[in-house]
Amino acid sequence: MEQKPASPAARAHWTPARQRLFLTTLFECGSVACAARAAGMSPSSAHRLRRRLAGTAFDRDWSHALTLYARALADPIAGHLHAPASAHG
Repeated sequence: MEQKPASPAARAHWTPARQRLFLTTLFECGSVACAARAAGMSPSSAHRLRRRLAGTAFDRDWSHALTLYARALADPIAGHLHAPASAHG
């Protein structure tokens, strides 16, 4: 059986709330796949959004979240003392 594409209204979009949830989860888990699922989106959609928003606060916050996650892995006590400066909306 052939599946019809979702109507534009039924497709999920990267709302500011989804972007915030994605970035917050990315900071917590360090996984794009995990963060995208938490936001109800796909990892490939997240990467497309990042490319489209290259150089914006979302792009910078993505990098910052991964940097902070890596620091937390390296030093679990110090890593949790520094929450993300902003969770872009």
